[in-house]
Amino acid sequence: MRVSCLQENLAKGLSIVSRAVSTRSTLPVLGNILIEARGSQLRLAATNLEIGINCWIGAKVDDEGAITVPARLLSDFVNSLPPERVEMELSTRTQTLHLRCARIDANLKGIDSSDFPIMPTISGSNDAEDAATQVAGTAIELEPVGLRKMIDQVIFAAASDESRPTLAGVEVTFKDGLIRMAATDGYRLSVRSARIEGATPSDGAVIVPSKSLGELGRISADGDEAHKIVALIPEQNRNQILFQVWGKPDTRGGFHRVELVSQLIDARFPDYRAIIPKKHDTRTVVDTAALLKAVRVASLFARDNANIVRVKITGGNGTEGGQVQLMAQSAEMGDNATEIDAMVEGPDLEISFNAKYLIDVLSQIELGQVLLETTQANRPGKLYPVGMGEDEFLHVVMPMHSPR
Repeated sequence: MRVSCLQENLAKGLSIVSRAVSTRSTLPVLGNILIEARGSQLRLAATNLEIGINCWIGAKVDDEGAITVPARLLSDFVNSLPPERVEMELSTRTQTLHLRCARIDANLKGIDSSDFPIMPTISGSNDAEDAATQVAGTAIELEPVGLRKMIDQVIFAAASDESRPTLAGVEVTFKDGLIRMAATDGYRLSVRSARIEGATPSDGAVIVPSKSLGELGRISADGDEAHKIVALIPEQNRNQILFQVWGKPDTRGGFHRVELVSQLIDARFPDYRAIIPKKHDTRTVVDTAALLKAVRVASLFARDNANIVRVKITGGNGTEGGQVQLMAQSAEMGDNATEIDAMVEGPDLEISFNAKYLIDVLSQIELGQVLLETTQANRPGKLYPVGMGEDEFLHVVMPMHSPR
């Protein structure tokens, strides 16, 4: 193998695939990054057997070939190079990769590429791709900006505890021309829906690890906004999902294409619809930014008290509007109270929530006003942006009980 590419492109590609490198595997090759020169592109790949990332960058290929080299050493070395052309040459006999950039030389000992796991790619995405790795299935095209918003508005509600793998995933449902994402950790629920244009798979649902969707969101932020993201569930191996992101036309400091392969969670997702309140007694409309700021202030005092923030909702009096008062206290640090004007319909109510949960959801609401529907102090509250409706974005948060 003899190939050369720009240092900026190589560094960017390595930063993308490095997030899939295994750090605790007993297989040494999973701690390496695959470098494969084929056609006019250089493919970088890494996997931990749960998630895999392929990244193609532009390159001048004199001789095709492949090798795997230690991920951390390669990334640190390339990031330390000047922004010039990097030349790489493989010694097949010793499995050593020689790199040269400007006046800097290095030799990296590698592992034969045949030991690296086979990673599927989307069929027809690249004529130079190995046909043995290509898979076919029903492809769904998604708008990059809209998909990122969907991901951001649901993954924070997924469980971070790996002992509950089902709740650490996001249920992705395709039905009636809609894609719906739902995540819950047992204390809160976030549901986001959007319409799909073009072909869709038959009605069904898959559970995608939230970490995989988070990686997709990060990768797509550097992609071409004018080029749709492709999601594909293979026809044969239906325990995986593939996502394809195209790079920007100007590939300097970027990539041509990235494909993310994720294992699906084989389980039954909880019936979250059962916990969504069907009615409300009190309906409160409040400024999103003002409420978020008030919760952040209250959280400073709530940290030593199980993160509890009390929300006191008071209805209007005559021609005067209602208000929301947020209160938090710490036995050792002090207390805080902030009042916000609001439009309130229904009886007064005082209810307690986890401050972090409120901050998480309010940070993802871009519209100016948010609606909070409540019934009783011991029943969950329902939030959604004014102007979207709960059929597009809905968040349910369980109340907290103050320690006696």
